Amino acid sequence: MSEQPETPGAATHDPDRPAALLEFMTTGWAVREDPLPEPESAAPYRAARRAALAQHFPGERLVVPTGTYQTRANDTEYRFRPATEFAHLAGSHEPDAVLVLDPDGSAVLYQAPVMDRSTPAFFTDRVYGELWVGPRPSLEATSARLGLEARPLEELDKLSGPARVVRGYDPRVEALFETDEEADAELTTFLSELRLVKDEHEIAQLQQAVDATISGFEDVVRQLDRAQETSERWMEGVFGLRARVEGNDVGYGSICAAGAHACTLHWTDNDGPVRDGDLVLLDMGVEGYELYTADVTRTLPVSGTYTPCQREVYSLVLDAQEAALAACRPGADFLDPHRAAMKVLAEGLERLGVLPDAHAALAEDAQLYRRYTLHGVSHMLGLDVHDCAHARQEVYRKGTLQPGYVLTVEPGLYFQPDDETVPAELRGIGVRIEDDVVITEDGCRNLSAALPRDPDAIEQWMARLRSSHA
Repeated sequence: MSEQPETPGAATHDPDRPAALLEFMTTGWAVREDPLPEPESAAPYRAARRAALAQHFPGERLVVPTGTYQTRANDTEYRFRPATEFAHLAGSHEPDAVLVLDPDGSAVLYQAPVMDRSTPAFFTDRVYGELWVGPRPSLEATSARLGLEARPLEELDKLSGPARVVRGYDPRVEALFETDEEADAELTTFLSELRLVKDEHEIAQLQQAVDATISGFEDVVRQLDRAQETSERWMEGVFGLRARVEGNDVGYGSICAAGAHACTLHWTDNDGPVRDGDLVLLDMGVEGYELYTADVTRTLPVSGTYTPCQREVYSLVLDAQEAALAACRPGADFLDPHRAAMKVLAEGLERLGVLPDAHAALAEDAQLYRRYTLHGVSHMLGLDVHDCAHARQEVYRKGTLQPGYVLTVEPGLYFQPDDETVPAELRGIGVRIEDDVVITEDGCRNLSAALPRDPDAIEQWMARLRSSHA
């Protein structure tokens, strides 16, 4: 393996570089001072995760790559985001790095070293060159910060033989070792299940992400008038600013759905009008600096006041969420919050005249209520917005809740604008309420409780924010 991969999408429109320029550019640079950073607070937690991994696969070589840049268009790349498994175990944000746990359990991070000034690449390489994208950390600095031995990436070529590899991020790495698809899948599954119980550091990171997300919701409410003048994209942009200022980025594409767009579950075009009298469903989350993400939803009246019909639907969803939150406790089935919410929604749909018989609609061989709610109430949350996705069904969806699990609680009702099974006054209304909770020893703690949910509290909160912005 070379020091770094061939530059993807290399540009061809730069002028030729005379030999004299190439030579001149390699001289006259001051000696760089590079003081070693302090160890990160997360370092001992990551070390414990690596130890658990090594203990689960004793005597085996385990390889976890972070991946490389992905082309956005022609010669431009998306901002790099490390692979989740790699981030959980190593913490480096450098592209092309590879974490290797040797058979004796020791861990080494292979990373491209500093691109020094002895060759032209530091100013000719648009993707990795220092004058284009900034300096990369030295191996010594990386080791000090992460509490992990760091070696040059090119030394990875010296390794060979059997190994378990996390696939799908770096085919160059996969080709270096003798691998087995089933064994590799077992590694990925274990790493997902290792993330199910969050440690205290992870919960603190999630709380920071949630707090920044709440600030982002406040920013959006303050500027709802500008969204009415433009489109849903104003709300997306306002929240995106908060995500980049207080975190790494948004944790997923923000859903800023006004009016009937709220009935499209993953509406991310965000190009529709924002009108008085409509609801706006905002499903947004800040991804923090250590890549833990929040995932919060509120459905707000654009005018600042719910209509009677909107309030009735909203209150039904809120009742369903309260029932789900009450079911979030250790030892409960993962699906218990979902079941509790669905019962409330089905009975409410009968009261609204949408379903003729809630009991019949809830039957396992019918589930007719799902026409109006569509999705599950919870998913795990962490480094991925849908975290632990490769965990086995028997320990996730069909498992029981444990202290340290962090999950969303997000019932919703969506009455499509062309659904003739729904009373006309309800068509086009979509409501979702979503909070992030951590399972505790005796119940759960709502990490996003500071963001109002009660409709009266929401109206007062919106009025306060808009008056302060006037």
